[in-house]
Amino acid sequence: MGRMYCAGKGISGSALPYRRSPPSWLKTSTDEVVDLICKNAKKGLSPAQIGLILRDSHGIPKVKSVTGNKIVRILKANGLAPEIPEDLYHLIKKSVTIRKHMERNRKDKDSKYRLILVESRIHRLARYYKTAGQLPPNWK
Repeated sequence: MGRMYCAGKGISGSALPYRRSPPSWLKTSTDEVVDLICKNAKKGLSPAQIGLILRDSHGIPKVKSVTGNKIVRILKANGLAPEIPEDLYHLIKKSVTIRKHMERNRKDKDSKYRLILVESRIHRLARYYKTAGQLPPNWK
């Protein structure tokens, strides 16, 4: 099956490890990982950035294998979760930058087409999050 908004038909991707238990060499406890996540969230970092910091600086390969919960669920339990999901936030940010570009370059037809594609993805994702209950039903 092909991609939704590009010509690629590739099937390459990374595979998760089969074992769900934390690695034997990891000596960090669950409480320490939760504290690191909360501390970074209070600095204003997104869940993806927190995961990168934990992986690169602290040697924690997967938070779910260590704590049993994903980063966003840990943030929700501590009241630090972002108000809109991260993927929706970045799509909105992208559409705003395309709109700014369109104001400066009126004749750019390709960016007009790309804006339509990005906004359709925003509407599709928002519809999913409304049915999943992560966004209020009157969210626009």
